[in-house]
Amino acid sequence: MSESFKPADPARRGALKTLAGAAAGAASLPLWARYAGAQSAEPIRIGFQMHATGIGAAYGRWYDRTTRAATSLINEAGGINGRPVEIVTEDDGTDPKRGAEVVEKFANQHNCDVGYGTLFSHVVMGSAPRAGELKMPYFVVSEGHHVASGALNRWTVQPGICDVKSQVLAMAPFVSQTLGKKVTMIFPDYAFGHDHRDFFSEAMAANGGEVIAKLAIPPTETSFTKYFPKIPRETEVIYHVMVGPAVLTFVKEMGEFFGPSRPEIFGFIDSLEAVDLSSPGLEFLEGTYFWEGMPRYAQPDQTPYDAHYRAAVGVDETGASVNDPKDVSTYAHMFGCWETLYVIKAGMEAAGYQGPADRQKLIEAVEAMTDMPHSNEHPQGAKRFNGKTHQVFGPQYISKLEGGRLDVIHTASLEETFYPDEVDYTARSF
Repeated sequence: MSESFKPADPARRGALKTLAGAAAGAASLPLWARYAGAQSAEPIRIGFQMHATGIGAAYGRWYDRTTRAATSLINEAGGINGRPVEIVTEDDGTDPKRGAEVVEKFANQHNCDVGYGTLFSHVVMGSAPRAGELKMPYFVVSEGHHVASGALNRWTVQPGICDVKSQVLAMAPFVSQTLGKKVTMIFPDYAFGHDHRDFFSEAMAANGGEVIAKLAIPPTETSFTKYFPKIPRETEVIYHVMVGPAVLTFVKEMGEFFGPSRPEIFGFIDSLEAVDLSSPGLEFLEGTYFWEGMPRYAQPDQTPYDAHYRAAVGVDETGASVNDPKDVSTYAHMFGCWETLYVIKAGMEAAGYQGPADRQKLIEAVEAMTDMPHSNEHPQGAKRFNGKTHQVFGPQYISKLEGGRLDVIHTASLEETFYPDEVDYTARSF
C-alpha cells in the first residue's frame, strides 16, 4: 500500500462519526430548531456549475436532480454546521470559457462558499485555474485524469467519482483475457477521450493486448458512418466511449455497419447514458459488455444504500425516472454529485467551517480523508480518497447486456484501480 493511503487520524475519524451521529439526531427536530445553534443563520452557498445546455445537457439535468435530492436530505438532517445549504446554479453551456466565467460569478457575485459539479473535462480544464486564482474550493464531478495528474491546483479536488485512469486499469484485464487481444478504440477527440486512448493503450499492452487503431471523433459529430470503414479487419474487440446528444445515432450506425458479423464489443456506458436500451436500432448490442460506474439496473443483490439513493433521486429499478420510463438517468455518473456533497459536508464539519475565511481549512480537512465506507452517503461503494492527488478510488463494474437489461458480471476491486501518485498537492502552496 502506498504512502498515499495511510489510515486517517483516529481522532478525526472519531470526530466525523460524532458529527454523523449529531446530524442523525438533528433530523428528529422540527425545522425551526435544527439551525438554532448555528453561529450564523446565513446558508452555506454551493455554486453548482451545471451543463444545462450544450453537449452535456443530459448529464446536467440529472446532476441537478441528484444535487437537489442530496441537498434536501442534508437540510432535513440539520444542514452543515447547523446552517442550511443553498444551491446556486449557473449554466456553463458545457463550454470552457463560460465555465471560467461561472466560477467567477460564484465567487464575486453570489458569494458562494465553494464551486461544485463540473463534469466535462474540457470545462474543468477551463474553469479550475480561475478557481485557483480566486482561492475558492472547486469540487469537480468529472472523470478525467486532470486532477490526479497534477495539471490543476490545490483548490481543485475530485472526491466523489473515480477517474478514467483507474477505470481503464480495472477494465483492461477483463477485455484482454475474456474478449480479445486486438482492439480498435473509438473515442471523443478531447481531453476525456484522450485519457481513454492513452491509459487504455498502456493497460492493454501491460495485459498482453494491443490497440491496433484509434478513431478520434469530434465531440460535435452527428453522423459516424465514415469512421467505421477505418476499423481494421483483424479487430477482435471494439472499445467505444462516446458522449453527447448523438450517442444513439453512433450506436445505431455501428450496428448497421457490422450487422450480425461483429467483433466483440466493450463500451463505456457513456455511449448510452440517458438512452433507453429498448430504443429501436440497439438490438445488435445484445451480448455486448459495458463499464458502469454504478449499475443502472437494480441488481438481485441490491444494497439498502442503492435503494435509499434511488428512492431519493426518483429513479426506478431500470434506471429511469419514476415519473417517466422514457426519461433515463445518467446513473453511472450522477452518484458522484451525491457523494461529493456529502464529502463537502463532512469536510466542512471536520474543519469547523464558518465562511470563506475557512476555505483553506476545508481543503486541508478533505485532504486528511481516506476511507469512505459503503453507506447511504456513498451508495456506489466503499472508497478511498488520496489526499495527495485529490482523487478518490472506488469499485468498477462490468455489465453484460442480456434480455434488454444490464446485469453485473464482474466487479473490479478497489486495489485494481490504484496507480502510483503523480503529484502531491499537499506540498503545493495555496
